Amino acid sequence: MCDRCTRLSGTTKKRTDRAMRAAILLIAAVVATTGVAGGLVALELSRVGVHQGYEPEQPIAFSHKLHAGESQIPCLYCHSGARTSRHAGIPALNVCMNCHSMLTMQTVEIEKLKEAVQRRQAIAWTKVHNLPDFVYFNHSQHVAGGVTCRSCHGPVETMERIRQDAPLTMGWCLECHRTRGPELQRQRQAAFNRGHPDAPVPGLDCGKCHY
Repeated sequence: MCDRCTRLSGTTKKRTDRAMRAAILLIAAVVATTGVAGGLVALELSRVGVHQGYEPEQPIAFSHKLHAGESQIPCLYCHSGARTSRHAGIPALNVCMNCHSMLTMQTVEIEKLKEAVQRRQAIAWTKVHNLPDFVYFNHSQHVAGGVTCRSCHGPVETMERIRQDAPLTMGWCLECHRTRGPELQRQRQAAFNRGHPDAPVPGLDCGKCHY
């Protein structure tokens, strides 16, 4: 083979090698980008319906830090439905006025409350903790079983504005049922002895929450 042909052959081989390396790098970059993008999409999809940190503004700036924290008002005084009902409920305005009718301190927020009472108008609170329609959750079962409000709602006594502290996902609930099962079983027995025969057992079967 002549020298010119040898040089041309070597040049062509180098070009081919460079092209192959560039193609390999391009494919690797595409695969890596696709993998990262797919991971981000999967992460976002796993958070669909999860509202942890949700902290909406309310029509009256009610401070749980002031009421539950500084004033140490028990949760069940205002949310009495949690003892006997599926829903904890929002306290009626007359429950608020049990205290505020005797207090002399006035603020813009208290005036909103009193105006609503005078008009006999319900306050349109924005619900913070929402579960899907196919999930059954009963507050009374958990209260009777010895589960504290803080276990699910977090340190409410430190919150100026209420927020969703926990993810409230199925995995999060099941983890509590698994790790606290024996402890809650003992508390259930104690509740049964106090006259609460319907205090629940923290099970793991689907029918506990989906029926």
